This record gives sequence, C-alpha cells and structure tokens, in this order.
Amino acid sequence: MDKHLHIISLDVPYPANYGGVYDLFYKLPALQAQGVKIHLHCFTNGRPEQEELNRYCEEVFYYKRNTGHKGFAVNLPYIVAGRKNEHLFERLLKDNHPIFMEGVHCTALTLDRRFDKRRKFVRIHNVEHDYYNQLYKCSTQPFRKFYYLWESRLLKNYEQTLVDHATAFWSVTEKDAEYYRNQLHCKTMDYLPLFLPPWQVHTQQGMGAYCLYHGDLSVAANDYAARWLVEKIFANSDLPIVITGKNPSKALEDLVHENENACIVANPSEKEMQDMIAKAHIHVLPCFNDTGIKIKLLNALYNGRHCLVNSAMVSGTTLGSLCHVTETPEVFRERIEQLFHEPFTQEEIATRKIFLHDHFNNEASARQMVKWIWEVYA
Repeated sequence: MDKHLHIISLDVPYPANYGGVYDLFYKLPALQAQGVKIHLHCFTNGRPEQEELNRYCEEVFYYKRNTGHKGFAVNLPYIVAGRKNEHLFERLLKDNHPIFMEGVHCTALTLDRRFDKRRKFVRIHNVEHDYYNQLYKCSTQPFRKFYYLWESRLLKNYEQTLVDHATAFWSVTEKDAEYYRNQLHCKTMDYLPLFLPPWQVHTQQGMGAYCLYHGDLSVAANDYAARWLVEKIFANSDLPIVITGKNPSKALEDLVHENENACIVANPSEKEMQDMIAKAHIHVLPCFNDTGIKIKLLNALYNGRHCLVNSAMVSGTTLGSLCHVTETPEVFRERIEQLFHEPFTQEEIATRKIFLHDHFNNEASARQMVKWIWEVYA
C-alpha cells in the first residue's frame, strides 16, 4: 500500500539556513527514503518557492501567510490565524491521506468539523505559550512586549484545546512531552528527536582562537543573551569574544563596538558561520528561553570545541553531559578563563561521536514516524 502524507509547513523549509527549518527540511528526504509520498504545503512570508523541494515531494503547494491586521483574529493566536487558509483546506479534503502539521502554527484545521475524522498529527516545536511568555520577559520594546504577552495568553488556551482535536503529538524534547502529558493531559504525546543535517562530528582537537556566541540576533532572547555576555561576562576580560548572526540591532552593534576585545559579524554566509564555529575555542551559549531545543548548541557540539552553557540551554535534553554547565556571571567568567587554556581532547571528540549518533538519527526517526502513522494510529 502506498503511504501518502500531507505535510503542512509553517515556512518554506528550504534553504535550511536558520535553525527553525532544519527539522522541517531534513524530515523530507528521511521520510522519502522510507517510501512515503509527500504532499507538501508551505506557508510563505518572503521566502520564495524552491525547486529543490520537488526532489523529495510528490507535489508542493505554496500559500501566502496573512500578516499584520490581516493575520489577527479575536480568538486565535496570531501564529495560527495567519495560516488559516481555505484553499489549503479544500485541497486537503480531496483525499483521505493523514495530515502532519509542523508546529502549533499550522493547526487551524483541527477546529474545522470537516476534518473531524481525519488522522491529524502535530509536531510540537515548543510549548508555545511558554516560549512567547519568555520572549515577553526578554523584550525591551513596549509594543513587542505587549504582543508577546497577548500571544502567550491566547496560546495557553489554544494549546489546551488543541490536545483534544488531533490524533497524536510529537515533541522535540522530553521536557515538552512531559508538559503536554502532565499539564495538558495529552494522552497521545511522544518524543521524536530533531531531524538534522547529515552532520558528522568534525570537531578539531587542540586550541581555538576566540570565544563565540552565534544565533538569530533579531530574536529578542538571542539579543538579550548577546548583551548579557558583552555587559556581564566580557566587559573587563582580555579574552576575545565574537558575536555573530542574523540582523543584529544597531544598539547591539554599538554595545559590542564599545568593547575592544569584542567584535560582531552580521549576517554571515553559511560557509562563514561554519568556519567561525570551527575556529572558536569556547562556544559561550547562555540561554534565557528554556523551551524547545537549540540548533545552535547542536551545531557547536558537532563542529566546535568547548561548549559553556547555562542549564536553560540544555533544559529538557540530555546534552548537558557534553557541555560545561554553569549559571552565575561570576562562575561563567571563571570557567571561560579556565577553558580558554585547556586543549580540546580526542577523548572528548570520541564521546560526542557516540552520544550524538545514538540520540539523533534521521533514519530511525523516520521509521518511527511511519510506524506511528500507519500502524499505531492507523
């Protein structure tokens, strides 16, 4: 029997040039290799159509995401309302294939009675109301703070309702799975590891040249983390720190330029980013938003040397065993001074290879999805 699957993607999942689309994109070739015929539906807000997606899918459809006032609804979160699309619904109703929704963002159809008898599966990328609440706490702009708080409140009610309207849910962390089970009383929640690029551990032993923080700097939580590092950790340090990522604010750039041992690299290419990761000696990755799993940490573990993090960065994961975990600015500074003079060893590289292979395997995860969709929940 042919296995057909509709996948609704919250964004165009190619190119995989930011962390949020890694899981979306690398799932496609993995499922195709398991014989799944994918019918992909992408919402777009600036990212163009991509011929590359046709290599992995039977067909690919694109829908414009409603933004601004067009994306608001009284009783739906903004991330959901902007992706409610009747053309998509009509297309899905032409057959009876199971539907896989990437993120709470794509779940508006679960409230439509026409889909009551369809098998519907949801990928949980975050406990979204918690994620938006933490963005509210990190943001310094009044309008954004209001939006994040309002969205968080809408999402809390919406996520509670959602658990009764889909067949099953699969989270990216064990922590999020436990939240859905214990707090939202979801009985069909399981953990499914992230789908990742075909990374091998390419970490180089020995010494690197600087400390590095990288991330999408337009995200409030990442901007906050970068500021925290410059102001609290490296303000009186002689050690070099590089801040790099997408779309830093002018305020962040000005702050970095005030520190003669710090520099900022805005909007590096993928090759430049990977080169900076390979040459760094310490990846200093504090996190002030402990939901989901952070691709930047996984990238550093596969391709970089020492990783110094706080507990929020590894919350809900088992990655803490591969990192140096600490909390306070004082201890961060002490550990940086210590690690900067410690070579990264072959033994540490070997430990990473074993651990990451065992925990992140696209083929095994795709087989698990096939089993769930066409056996467990058939």
